[in-house]
Amino acid sequence: MPRKPRDLKPGYSYHVTTRCNNREFNLVRHECREVFIYAIKQAMDKFDFKLYGVCIMSNHIHYLLEPLLPEHLPRIMHWLNWYTAMCFNRMLNRTGHFWEKRYHSSGFYKHEHQSALRTLRYIHANPKAAGMQQGFFYDFSNYGTYDRLTDDGLTKWHPAFLTLGKSLEECAARYRAFCKKYTPKSKPEKRYHWGSKMLPKVIKGKGKKKSSPGQMKLPWDNWEVTDSEVREVAEKFVMANCYDQKIAAQFFNDE
Repeated sequence: MPRKPRDLKPGYSYHVTTRCNNREFNLVRHECREVFIYAIKQAMDKFDFKLYGVCIMSNHIHYLLEPLLPEHLPRIMHWLNWYTAMCFNRMLNRTGHFWEKRYHSSGFYKHEHQSALRTLRYIHANPKAAGMQQGFFYDFSNYGTYDRLTDDGLTKWHPAFLTLGKSLEECAARYRAFCKKYTPKSKPEKRYHWGSKMLPKVIKGKGKKKSSPGQMKLPWDNWEVTDSEVREVAEKFVMANCYDQKIAAQFFNDE
């Protein structure tokens, strides 16, 4: 059965979500997230799209972006998912699919300000809703650029944000208040099939996965040490968005 074509229209912003295969928590390591930020920067240089919102969680990522042309969205996501899958499989010493099925996307006209603000708030609230943070500041989302009006080197303010006040400070204050009103929706309880208790016993005895010799050499073969260019891009993003710069800086200080 053919897949349903995506609804791509000019002047649209798209909320895109990509999830790790089997919902595995493969984005936990700080080095992986640094590489992810760098990959997004590479994609932006290659495809020239606007990134309004982003949040890297432990097993999925949210984007709010606007491609230069609507048909560019599949190219952007194909390249990003290919590049990051190649990197992370090498870094995590794994093989096979890294991302789960197709990316999910929903679009709205960029001047639909309420849709844009609600989507931004949902993206920025993800760490808090998941119990990872008490507030909205998070090293690997761009909430800080909206709250503190910082420049993280990647993202831009959505036009809807700029309509919230007569000055940037007023826009930030109103968006901050808007975010504080957010109440996460409860998710349905997970139900497991009869084989789910048996499966862990089956796979428990398997040995460690071997790295694939067919994957190309990457600049961060030893994934404990991140390439300097990767670190530079990631550090600028994190420092612009984190809650406490002193704590965040510890991840970038050379030992």
